[in-house]
Amino acid sequence: MKQRDGDRAKMFTRRAAVLGGFQATLVGALVARMYYLQVVESDRYKTLAEENRFNLRLLPPPRGEIVDRFGVPLAVNRQNYRVSIIGEDILRHVRSAAEREAAVAHTLDALGRIASLSEYDRARVQRELKRRRSFVPVTIRENLTWEEMASIQVNKLDLPGITIDEGLTRFYPYEEKAAHLLGYVSSVSEEELGDDPLLELPGFRIGKQGIEKVYDLALRGHGGTSQVEVNALGRVIDEQTTEEARPGAEVPLTIDMRLQDFASRRLSGESASAVVIDIHTGEILAMASMPAFDPNAFTRGLSNNEWKDLVRNPRSPLTNKAISGQYSPGSTFKMVVALAGLESGVIQENQTVFCPGHTELGGHRFHCWKRGGHGTMNLENALAQSCDVYFYEVAKRCGIDRISDMAKRFGVGEILNVGLPGERPGLMPSRAWKAATLGESWHQGETLVAGIGQGYVLSTPLQLAVMAARIANGGLQVQPILSRMAPSPSEQGFLDANAAGLQGAEPPPSIGVSKAHLDAVRRGMFAVSNGPRGTARRHGIHVEGWRLSGKTGTTQVRRITMRERETGIRREDQLPWELRNHALFVCYAPEASPRYALSVCVEHGGGGSSAAAPVARDIMLETLRLDPARKRPGEEPRIEDLEPELRALLEEAHATADMVSQPYGPPLPPDFLDDDDETTIPPIGEGTPL
Repeated sequence: MKQRDGDRAKMFTRRAAVLGGFQATLVGALVARMYYLQVVESDRYKTLAEENRFNLRLLPPPRGEIVDRFGVPLAVNRQNYRVSIIGEDILRHVRSAAEREAAVAHTLDALGRIASLSEYDRARVQRELKRRRSFVPVTIRENLTWEEMASIQVNKLDLPGITIDEGLTRFYPYEEKAAHLLGYVSSVSEEELGDDPLLELPGFRIGKQGIEKVYDLALRGHGGTSQVEVNALGRVIDEQTTEEARPGAEVPLTIDMRLQDFASRRLSGESASAVVIDIHTGEILAMASMPAFDPNAFTRGLSNNEWKDLVRNPRSPLTNKAISGQYSPGSTFKMVVALAGLESGVIQENQTVFCPGHTELGGHRFHCWKRGGHGTMNLENALAQSCDVYFYEVAKRCGIDRISDMAKRFGVGEILNVGLPGERPGLMPSRAWKAATLGESWHQGETLVAGIGQGYVLSTPLQLAVMAARIANGGLQVQPILSRMAPSPSEQGFLDANAAGLQGAEPPPSIGVSKAHLDAVRRGMFAVSNGPRGTARRHGIHVEGWRLSGKTGTTQVRRITMRERETGIRREDQLPWELRNHALFVCYAPEASPRYALSVCVEHGGGGSSAAAPVARDIMLETLRLDPARKRPGEEPRIEDLEPELRALLEEAHATADMVSQPYGPPLPPDFLDDDDETTIPPIGEGTPL
């Protein structure tokens, strides 16, 4: 019995020794580990602790401003008041999820009686409060008005957890009047995330269209930093140091906003565009496209209904028609055909062609716009009265390849790299183009159609303005520019050296056209607006020193059958809007010493002389009065100080610009189509589409 008790004692002692040894080993390991961490690695962990204690936060920079040629702000940053909610301030004594939602809903209801809140905003706030830590603010609404912000501050005691933050938001003071030029800014999408950490900041916006996109990197600026002390939960305790953000660069444009504003108002109510260009420097002084959109709506966020209205609008308010609209140039193209004929020697200025109202080719009849014909025409009269038969004959003698070469010298069918995304090239066909594109041979009848600016020929209003500028400046290859600042590197594809305004003081090169031939064409353009039978004589500026030279154009968008010709073509005012002809007009002024060129295109406007010419005259009048290439704001003559005839014209122009604000423009005049309107008939066969 004693032996058994002794064995048990020995076993207990051994077990206790093993257990004690294990415990000693464990304690020793812990002590060693603690010594290693607290003594050997103390510096390293001290550094890590400091890094956890202090956070470096990125501060968004103010976006650079966009200004016009005189420094007038076009895109600025405006003070933005945001209302946010901090969950811990209202959920501190809440236990269940239902009570939490009820408490938040009660606060949002109280806030909604002061500032309007959508159901989407309410649902988003509830969702964000569940996902984020309770002390992190959740934005409820941005862009509060001053009255809303003040009311919230006054009722702060009844709005637990509600705070007001102040920031900056993009603002476009001229709204739709410069929308297509400036574009807009919007939130960064996942596809646009790159190496720039600014793009990951909540609420950071980048340029999505227009100048905002092309110069985005320059406008974006450089972010600042703020070092803050936080606790273990990430709550900010103290702000240590701050490095201020550097604002983005200011981007100056060549636009004169006074003229841009007038052109936009004058085009209001139409689906139309206008481009004003300095013929010597290529500076774009106005580029208006109507209808347009309000870029401020994109900044604050569009509703589904607003987006649908923009997309479904048949007048395409989202499209910059000045650079993206491609139209048959119609009779505005006849100067190019005339120069192709003069340069190739197939016609002379005083050589005549008889117009009986049509011409025959291969059994097909090609009609002139004037059913009875114009009689005997030389170049000047053919341009003044826009005789189609004369230019059918010139085109037939030249051939399409000579016409195509001349057109490209004047910018038709070419990308001009004006410096905006969305610019389209138009089209100037040739034998090689048709063979390569359609796999078909060229037909002479197609040359005749191209000779009056229809068929395959397409151009943009910008190209037509450049064409008029190169005619007016004596055949110099002036390039259109919108800003003399270099674009963002990522957008270099939109601009070349000329378009960026980096060509320096060197004059543009010649396009290689005889001055005598250009003078002959210019005499014809002068007769269009000032001659006794000119198609735009009723809409010229018949004041010395202000006279303009121009060319009307009317292009069809529908087929006219032989039966309709026999029974009578329906008047434009009898057709639905979308079936009416496009109206175009190009011009330059003043005739004695040209400085400005202009193109106007009114979609489905009816006739070039009745729809586009009066618009162009009014815009050119305002251009000459403001003289933006030479005068600063305030130095231009006041309308009331001008001589009576000019004063009457300008007063009428401004009154019209203020009046035409109806959704579908002013009513058509009763004499909408008369013998001064050049309407081109489809020339190949019965009802052949153009």
